[in-house]
Amino acid sequence: MASNSTKSFLADAGYGEQELDANSALMELDKGLRSGKLGEQCEAVVRFPRLFQKYPFPILINSAFLKLADVFRVGNNFLRLCVLKVTQQSEKHLEKILNVDEFVKRIFSVIHSNDPVARAITLRMLGSLASIIPERKNAHHSIRQSLDSHDNVEVEAAVFAAANFSAQSKDFAVGICNKISEMIQGLATPVDLKLKLIPILQHMHHDAILASSARQLLQQLVTSYPSTKMVIVSLHTFTLLAASSLVDTPKQIQLLLQYLKNDPRKAVKRLAIQDLKLLANKTPHTWSRENIQALCECALQTPYDTLKLGMLSVLSTLAGTIAIKHYFSLTPGNVSSPRSSDLVRLAQECCYHNNRGIAAHGVRVLTNITVSCQEKDLLALEQDAVFGLESLLVLCSQDDSPGAQATLKIALNCMVKLAKGRPHLSQSVVETLLTQLHSAQDSARILMCHCLAAIAMQLPVLGDGMLGDLMELYKVIGRSSTDKQQELLVSLATVIFVASQKALSAEIKAVIKQQLESVSNGWTVYRIARQASRMGNHDMARELYQSLLTQVASEHFYFWLNSLKEFSHAEQCLTELQEENYSSALSCIAESLKFYHKGIASLTAASTPLNPLSFQCEFVKLRIDLLQAFSQLICTCNSLKTSPPPAIATTIAMTLGNDLQRCGRISNQMKQSMEEFRSLASRYGDLYQASFDADSATLRNVELQQQSCLLISHTIEALILDPESASFQEYGSTGAAHADSEYERRMMSVYNHVLEEVESLNRKYTPVSYMAIPLSFQRYFFQKLQSTSIKLALSPSPRNPAEPIAVQNNQQLALKVEGVVQHGSKPGLFRKIQSVCLNVSSTLQSKSGQDYKIPIDNMTNEMEQRVEPHNDYFSTQFLLNFTILGTHNITVESSVKDANGIVWKTGPRTTIFVKSLEDPYSQQMRLQQQQAQQPLQQQQQRNAYTRF
Repeated sequence: MASNSTKSFLADAGYGEQELDANSALMELDKGLRSGKLGEQCEAVVRFPRLFQKYPFPILINSAFLKLADVFRVGNNFLRLCVLKVTQQSEKHLEKILNVDEFVKRIFSVIHSNDPVARAITLRMLGSLASIIPERKNAHHSIRQSLDSHDNVEVEAAVFAAANFSAQSKDFAVGICNKISEMIQGLATPVDLKLKLIPILQHMHHDAILASSARQLLQQLVTSYPSTKMVIVSLHTFTLLAASSLVDTPKQIQLLLQYLKNDPRKAVKRLAIQDLKLLANKTPHTWSRENIQALCECALQTPYDTLKLGMLSVLSTLAGTIAIKHYFSLTPGNVSSPRSSDLVRLAQECCYHNNRGIAAHGVRVLTNITVSCQEKDLLALEQDAVFGLESLLVLCSQDDSPGAQATLKIALNCMVKLAKGRPHLSQSVVETLLTQLHSAQDSARILMCHCLAAIAMQLPVLGDGMLGDLMELYKVIGRSSTDKQQELLVSLATVIFVASQKALSAEIKAVIKQQLESVSNGWTVYRIARQASRMGNHDMARELYQSLLTQVASEHFYFWLNSLKEFSHAEQCLTELQEENYSSALSCIAESLKFYHKGIASLTAASTPLNPLSFQCEFVKLRIDLLQAFSQLICTCNSLKTSPPPAIATTIAMTLGNDLQRCGRISNQMKQSMEEFRSLASRYGDLYQASFDADSATLRNVELQQQSCLLISHTIEALILDPESASFQEYGSTGAAHADSEYERRMMSVYNHVLEEVESLNRKYTPVSYMAIPLSFQRYFFQKLQSTSIKLALSPSPRNPAEPIAVQNNQQLALKVEGVVQHGSKPGLFRKIQSVCLNVSSTLQSKSGQDYKIPIDNMTNEMEQRVEPHNDYFSTQFLLNFTILGTHNITVESSVKDANGIVWKTGPRTTIFVKSLEDPYSQQMRLQQQQAQQPLQQQQQRNAYTRF
C-alpha cells in the first residue's frame, strides 16, 4: 500500500505534462507537503522552482511561498534547508509575493528558537529575502544580535545576511559599518571571522561619506595586517568598493600598481593583476598614461611568465579601448613615435615568446595599436604584427590541445581585425592562412576556414585568389567520417561559397558532391545546403535538398526539406533573366512562381503548433507577392505597345485637366502598380518589426527588400506619374552604407545604378536587374539563436474564455495586466527588452437596450502604457468605461522597446469580453417611468375607441 501511495504521488507530481494547470500542480505539491513522510515532503519542496518557472504569475507564487513558509515554521532543520535552497534558486520570483508581511512573519518566528542551527538557517533565509524586506528593523536587529553569538554557524549566517542587507539598504549599511569596524579591529575576533567580515565593506557605496569611511578602514587594515590572506581580501574588497562608488577608481589603480611593483609575494601580485583586469574592463577611461607606463615597466622587469601573462592580459584589454589612444596622444615630446614606447617594446618582445599565451597577448596589443592609431605612420608595427601572427599561426595550427586552440582563436580574431582596419595587409594575411591550411590539424583548419570566410565577406576581391587552394584541399580531406572531418567539410564549403561570389562552376559542384557522397552524413549535407542558400548558390542547394528528402523519418522534416528544394528551384529560374528580353522575363517569373507556390504549400505542412514557422511563411509570401508585382509591372509596360492610347486621349486629358490621361489606361495601371509596391514595402516593415529575435544580417536582408520596393515605387512616380515633385534625397546614402555580404553589395550597386539613371531621366529603366540577384535566405530563416516571448495574464478573467465579464455601466472596470518575459537558452544575444508597451482597446460588439445614436467616444476605449520589466516580470492596470449597454470586446496587445529605442511588435494579442449591464437604480427608475406611462397610453386608447 505504501508503495502504491508513493507511486501515485510521484505520478501526480509530474506536472510537466500539459494537462495539469497551475492550481492542479500546486495542489499536488501541497499533498506532498502534508505527507507524513520526510522524503515526500522534501521531494515536494524541491519541485517548487520548476513550478515557478512554468507558472510565473504572482497569484500562484504567493500561495506557494506561503505554503513553504508554513513548512519552514513547523518543519525540521533539513526541511528548512530545502526551503532556503528553493528561495535562493527562485530569487527573481520573490517580488511577486503579495502577502510579504505574512510570509516574513512565519519565517521570522523561528529566529526565537533555542536551536542555533535553526536560527542560522533563518538568518540565511532573511538574507536571501533582503531584496523584498530591505528596511525591516526586526531583521536588522536580529542580524546585529547574532553577530555577537558564540555559535560559529550562527555568526557565519549573520555575516551572510549582513552582506545581503548592506547591498540593499542604506540605513542598515550605515548602522552596521561601525559594528563591522569594531569586530574587525577587535582583538577577540578570530582571524577567519575577520576575513569573512571584510567583504561586507564592498557594499558601503550608498553615499560618498559611507564609502570614504569604508575606504579609510580598508586602508588601515592593509597597513595594520600585512599577512597574505588579509592583504588579498582587503585589496579585493577595496577594488570592488572603488568599482561601485566610481570616485576612487584612479587611486585604486595606483594602489594596485604599487603592490604589483613593490610587494614580493606572488599571491598578492596575482590578486593585483586580477583586480587591474577588472578595472580595465569596467573603467578603461580612468587609466592614465602613467598607469599604463608603470604596468609596462613591471611586465618588462618581471622574470615570471605567469605574472607577465597576467599583465599582458590587462594591457591587451586596455589596447582595445579608448585608453590606448590616450596613451599615444599624450606622448611627451622626447618620444618621437609610438614605436619607441615601452608598450610597443614589450609587445614586440612577447610576440615570439615560447609561452603561447604571452605571445597571443603580445600580438593582440600590436594589432590593436595598429588598428586604433590610424592617423600615425606605423609601417614597421604593421609588419611586426603580421610576422607575429604568422609565427603564432604556424605554432598553434599543429597542436590539437585546447590551450593551442584558444590561442589560435585569438590570433585569427586579430587577423580579421587587421584585414578590416588595414586592408592593404589582407593579401599577405590570406596567403599565410592558405599556405598553413594544408598542413594544419583538422580542429585548426575549421577555425582558419571561419577566419577566411570573415575576411572574404569584408573584402570580396580576395575571393577569386582563394578558390584554387580551397578546391585542392577539398579534394584531399574527408577520408573519415569523424565529427571534426564533418565540421571541416561544412567550413570549407562555406568559404568556397563566399569566395566564388556569384555562381559555382560545374567543376566546383562536382568536387563538393563527390566528397559529400563518399563520407558525409545527412546533417552535414543539410548544413552545406543551408550555407549555399544563404550565399545565393541555389542550384547547388536544390540538388543537396533533393538528396536529403528520403533520409528523414518525420513528415514535418520531409515537408521542410521539400519546401527548401522548391524555393531553391524557384530562385534558380530567376538566374536566367535577361535585362532587355521582357517575354523571357515573364516566363521566368511565371516558372519561379509555380515552384514558390509548391514550396509555400510544403512549408505550411511543415509547421507545427510548437514551431509555427511564422517568419518563414511570411517571408516567402512576400517574395511571391513581390514577383507577382514585378510581373504585373512588366505587363503594364508591355501594354503600351499592344494597347496604345486612343486618338482622343489628348482631348480627354485637356477636358479632365489631367495631363496623365494622354497616356491612356496605362497611367491608372502604373498608379496601381506603385501602390502595390508601397504596400509590399509596408508589409516588409511589419515583418521587420515582428522579428525581434532575428540576427542583424537577416534584418538587413528584410530592410533591403523593403528599400527595393520603395525605390521601384518612387521610380514609377519619378519617370511616369509625377516627375516634377519626386525626390530621391532620402535614397542618396543607400550606396554609402557598409555592406557585410555579397548579396547586400549587389543590391546596393543596383540601387545606385537606378538612382543615377532615374535622376537624369534619360531612359526607361527595367526592374529585371532586381530579380536577377539571387535571394539570400539568411540565418533566421533556418535557425533561431535567440528566443524571446511574452506571456500575459489578465484579471479579472472569466472561467470560460467565451463568457463575458459582467460590469455595471455606471462603474469602471479595473483591468490588471500582468506579464512575464520568457527567454530561450541565450537571452539577450542580439537585443534586450528595455520596456514593454501595452495597448488596450475596446469596441462595442453588440448593443442592448434602446436604439439611439451613441457618440463614438463612448463606444471605444483606447489606452497605452509603457512598463519596464523587473526580473522578467511586469504589471500595470487600466481603468475602462463601459457606459453603453451591450457586449464589448477588449483587446490587449503588447510590443517591446529595446535598448536602442526601437519598437518591435512581438505580441501577444489577448482578447476578453465584457457585458455592460444597467445599474439597478437606473433600471428601477426606467421601470417606474414605464409604469407611469402605461395608464396614460391606455386612457388615450379608450378615448380613441369612444370616438370611433
